[in-house]
Amino acid sequence: MEHVFPIVPASGKAVWTLAAIALFLLALLGLLVYTGYSARHVRFEVSPGGLRITGDFYGRTIPLSSLVLAEAGSVDLRRSSEYSPRWRTNGTGLPGYQAGWFSLANGEKALLFVTDPRRVVRVPTTEGFTVLLSVENPEDFLASLRATVGP
Repeated sequence: MEHVFPIVPASGKAVWTLAAIALFLLALLGLLVYTGYSARHVRFEVSPGGLRITGDFYGRTIPLSSLVLAEAGSVDLRRSSEYSPRWRTNGTGLPGYQAGWFSLANGEKALLFVTDPRRVVRVPTTEGFTVLLSVENPEDFLASLRATVGP
C-alpha cells in the first residue's frame, strides 16, 4: 500500500517575495516601453516662455533668457568630435537614442535628445550646460528660436 504525505504549505513570505519580484519586473517593463515610446515622441516647443522639451523623463523648460543663441548652431556629431557625447552621467543611451545628461568630448556638460547625429542643434545655456537636440530641420529650428527672442 502506498502512503502520500504532502509538503507543509510554505509561509506567506514565499508568495509575497514572488509578488514583489513580479511587480518589480512589471515596473521595469513599463519603464522600457516608455523609453521606447519616448525615443519617437519627444517634442521641442519654442515659445516666448522658453524652449520646452516634452515626452521624456529629462524634459524641462529652459527660459529663452538662458539660451546663448549667438553661439547656437547646427552640428553633425559624426564630423564634430568635440561635441560628441563621451560619458552618460544620467540618461538613456540606446542605439539610435540618447537622452539625458552626458559629458561631451570637450568636457562640457550637456542635455541630449539625439536620434540622428547628422541633424543636431547645439544651444549653449547660461546655466552651465549645452543642449543638443535632433530636429528634422536644424536651420528652421534655429530661425524659430532667434525670431522668438527678437532683435
